[in-house]
Formats: sequence, structure tokens, C-alpha cells
Amino acid sequence: MPAPAETPVAFARLLRRRGLDVPGSAVVSFAEALALLDVGRPDAAYWAGRATLVHRVEDIVVYDRAFTDFWRGRAAPSPPPAEQVPVTLLTDDGDDPDDDVAASETTDDVVRELRFSRVERLAEKDFATCTATERSELYEAIAMLRVSGPTRRSQRLEPAHAAHGRLDLRRTVHDAKHTGGETLRLRTRRPRRRARRLVLLLDVSGSMDPYARALIRFAHAAVLARRHVEVFTLGTRLTRVTRQLRGPDPDAAVAAAAAEVADWSGGTRLGDVLGDFNDRWGVAGLARGAVVVILSDGWDRGEPERLAEEMERLHRVTHSTVWVNPLKAAPGYQPLARGMAAALPHVDRFVAGHSLTALAELAALVASDPGARHTGAP
Repeated sequence: MPAPAETPVAFARLLRRRGLDVPGSAVVSFAEALALLDVGRPDAAYWAGRATLVHRVEDIVVYDRAFTDFWRGRAAPSPPPAEQVPVTLLTDDGDDPDDDVAASETTDDVVRELRFSRVERLAEKDFATCTATERSELYEAIAMLRVSGPTRRSQRLEPAHAAHGRLDLRRTVHDAKHTGGETLRLRTRRPRRRARRLVLLLDVSGSMDPYARALIRFAHAAVLARRHVEVFTLGTRLTRVTRQLRGPDPDAAVAAAAAEVADWSGGTRLGDVLGDFNDRWGVAGLARGAVVVILSDGWDRGEPERLAEEMERLHRVTHSTVWVNPLKAAPGYQPLARGMAAALPHVDRFVAGHSLTALAELAALVASDPGARHTGAP
């Protein structure tokens, strides 16, 4: 029994109200799936929605609750009333401080406000100049970023569908048993691809305070989006916060990580702390063949020679090294800070990280395999 045409749209609308990002294309796919299934079976509708409307593991719990509330064991919800509801379309122009509150209350009509998201307008805004409300909106957008990563060739092999590749003699002989000993097709194998490790080193010193909260939310999105991610904070000491950032709730995860870091908004000795990372974690294994992203403004109280030495050690074992400096976006910026100048010769990519757009570009850069050895223009 096909579902009514209103069902996919109504269910998607409920999911959006619960906080899920459901694009229009996903709703179309959901409707097409329902048209092919017997939606009299609740499990069929459930899995159709899971496959088309849910894109993050942490959204499954919200989806399950919404599905229970919406379907309640029926094939489709009751049709909406035929009553016409006036719709007021408002845009956020930032002039009215009460713009986020309902514009009017009336006993005769129900006024629904459809607002254009302000995130697009805020995407280019520097985190350091945002109000508390704007930062909250941007934090929600950062949580939606898809931070994937490059892959590398594994020593393990997998079946290859193409004719080229290494001969898989065992499967070839097995197939020949079913054709009277005649080999009709040569089976092949190829190296399996696996995710390359991503290591994020976040400077949480006082000079990075306007950006550290946004950048650690970027790290949280990376931890949730893929496997083989490690996150450390850099200050006067090195702190590993990967475990604290594995929780699905961004606010709780960031709070847990901040509680773990004893030197948040303190000083910074990048050379000494990077040396600690190289000795205990990096050169020994975590950074070897990995994409290492250092998120720092480059201000350092230590000796620049020590920082240059440790950056060179790190660069020798990584697949690529990316330095994210929020100050890079400032007009006329030059990497004149001693720490930044010392580190830059050992960096493959030098990018900004001051805004939502910059972090989205960073996510795209990490996903595109930044392995080409060259230094970005300062």
C-alpha cells in the first residue's frame, strides 16, 4: 500500500524540527522508497527513512524517537486539516534585536514564520568579532561539517572487479570447479584502501582564546565523522582529549575536554610541547604517515630554534603537515611572529581558520589529500 504523498514531507518536517539536517533531495529519495515498499509494515518505512534521511550516527537516536512519535504503528499519519494557514515569510536583517521572536500574536490566525538562516551571512565573520548569539549559531553549523580524510593503500587485499590487478588463484580455481575445470574468468585482487590517520594539535593558549572554542568544535566534528582521529591540546603542556570528544553532544564533549585541559587560556611553549608530542606519540607512531593539522596563531614564548627543530622532526614522518592560523585572514598579515616564521618552512599547507567558511575549506582540504609538499602563501 503506497504512502500518501503528504507523508514523506510531513515526516521530514518533523525531523527538521527535532534538529536533523534533511535536504530536499533526501525527502525525494524517501518518497521514492516508500512508493516501492509495503509501508503497512512499520519496519519497511523505518529502514527506508534510516537509509535516506539520516546521515550521521549521532542522529539515529533522534530519528528513532521522531519515527515512534510520527508513525505510532500506522502506515501514514492522519491527513492534515483542510484549513488554510497564512504564512508570513520573514528574513533576518539583523536590525531588530527582537527579530528572532514571533512578530505578532493573533487569536484569529496562526502565523508561522519561515526564516532564512543567518548562518550564510555569518559564514565569513571572524569568530573573534561574533556576539554570544552568533557564536552559538556558528557552533551548530560547525557540528554539521563533514570532516572526512584521505585514504592510503593497505597491505591487505580485496577482490577487484576490474580485469587488472593481482591474480587471485584461489578464487579462480574455485570458480573453475563449477564449469567443469574450465577457467572462464580470471579473478583478481587489489590493495585495500583505508583511512589515513588525522591528528589535530590545537593551541589553547591565551592568544588563541577567541578561536579555541570554535576550533575544538571542529575537532569534535572530525572525531565523530571518521575513525583514526587523534586530538591534542597545546599550551604549556600536552593534553590528549580524543576520548573526551567522542561523545555525541557537542556542548558536553567540549566541556569534558576543557575540564581535562589544565592550561587552557594560559601561556604557550610550542617547541617544548611539540617535542613532547614527537617523543611520546608522534614520531613513535601516531604522526607517521598521518595528516597532521596544527591550529595555532604561532605566538610562542619558547626559543624559535627549538620549534623549528621539532617541526622538522614532525614533518619528516607525516604524510602532510597543515598549519591553520586564524590571523592569516587579516589584511596585510605577514608571518612575522618568531614561532610562526620558524615553523613555516616545515609546513605543506598554510591556511586560515578564522570563520565558518575557513573551517569548511579546511575540511575540504583534509578530505582532498593534502599530500603535495608545498607551502601556502603567507
